[in-house]
Amino acid sequence: MTTTSTDTSAGANSIPKTKEQRLSKDGQWRYFPKVPNLIQYVTSGNYFARVKHKGKAIRKSLETDVFTTAKIKLPDAIKEIRKPKAAVGSFTEARLLYETDLANDHTLAPESRRFRLARIAALLKTWPGLDKASLRKITVPDCKEWAKRFAAQFEAGNFNNTLGTLRAILERGGLGHDENPAYSIKRLGVKAKELQLPEPDQFDRILETVETAGARQSHDCADLIRFLAFSGCRISEARQVLWQDVDWEREEIKVHNAKRSRTSNAHELRFVPIIPPMRELLERLQRERKPEPTDRVCVLGECEKSLTRACRIVEAPRITHHDLRHLFATRCIEAGVDIPTVSRWLGHVDGGALAMKVYGHLRREHSSAMAQKVTFGRTAPENVLPLPQASLA
Repeated sequence: MTTTSTDTSAGANSIPKTKEQRLSKDGQWRYFPKVPNLIQYVTSGNYFARVKHKGKAIRKSLETDVFTTAKIKLPDAIKEIRKPKAAVGSFTEARLLYETDLANDHTLAPESRRFRLARIAALLKTWPGLDKASLRKITVPDCKEWAKRFAAQFEAGNFNNTLGTLRAILERGGLGHDENPAYSIKRLGVKAKELQLPEPDQFDRILETVETAGARQSHDCADLIRFLAFSGCRISEARQVLWQDVDWEREEIKVHNAKRSRTSNAHELRFVPIIPPMRELLERLQRERKPEPTDRVCVLGECEKSLTRACRIVEAPRITHHDLRHLFATRCIEAGVDIPTVSRWLGHVDGGALAMKVYGHLRREHSSAMAQKVTFGRTAPENVLPLPQASLA
C-alpha cells in the first residue's frame, strides 16, 4: 500500500486532508492507520467497518460518507460483526423467525406485510424442498439455479423483491453477509414501464365489452373499472371506499392512502375530486342499489381477468388495475390540470416529482400545442375574422 497525506478523489471532501491515509494497491480502498478497522470505498466515498472474524475479513457498511460520523458509528458496527450469531438448523425455522418479525413490526403497513408474505409463498412455490433444507446446505449453485428459473417466469421487480426476501430469511437464520449464498445473486435492472393506455374510444369499447360479457358480475366489473379510472385509486384503496366517504356537498371522495409508511408524517387520508364522469357513475349506482352509508361503493374487489379479456377482444394494449390509475392521471393532465395538483389527487407526497417523471412528457406535448397559438405582429389567429373595410365614398 502507498501512503498519502492529501487526496482529491471522490469522497475525499469529507476527510480532513491532514489525516494519514493509505490506499490499497488497486486504489479502490482507503485505510486510516490511526483509526483501525475503518476503510473507505474511494469511488462512492462511503465508509465501512472492516474486521477479521473467525479467519475471514468482513466488511459492514456504516451508511455514511462523512468521516466524523463514520468514526462514531464504527464501534457499534464492530460489535455487530463480532456478536455471535446462532444459526438455526432449517430454512423453516429461519422463515418462522422472519415471519414473526414481520408480524411484530409496528412500522409495517398491512399491505407491505401482505406483500412480503406473498414473496415468501412465491419463493417456496418455485423452490421445491427449500423449506426442509438445512441452512448450511443451501449453496451458491442452489441459489443460482433457483434465480435462473424464477427470472425466466417473473418480471424484474418481482424477482428482486423475492431475492431480497430470501436474503433476509437466511440472514435471520444467522448467516452473515459473507456466508449468505443469496448475496452471490445479482439483482436485475428494472426498466421503466412504457405507458400504453387506451384512447377514449377504445376505453368505451373496453367498458362495453366487459359489461356485455354475460357473466353474473359483468356490470359490477365494468363499474369497478370506471371507478378506478375516474378516481385514480389503487385497487386496494378502492376496496375500502364506503358510501359515507362520498361528500356530495364538497364534491370529493375520502380515500385511505395505501402506500404510506407508518413512520412517515404523510396523511392517512386524501380527498379526490368527483369529476363529472364519476358523479354520473355514483348517482347511477345510488339509484340502482340504494346503499347504506357503511356499504362499499365497489362491490367487487378485482376485475383483472375481465379487463384483460376485453382488451384482447377490442385489440387494445393490455391494461391492469394500476394502469387505470395512470389513465386517470393522463386524462387530467391532458385536460389542463397542473401536475402538482394531479400528484396530490394520486396521494403522492413529493410535491409532484414522481408525477413529473412519469407524466412530464404529456405536459411538454401540451406546452408545444399551446405554443403554436402564440403570434406576433399583424398575423391574426385562425379564429379571428377581419372586419369589413369602411367605404371611402
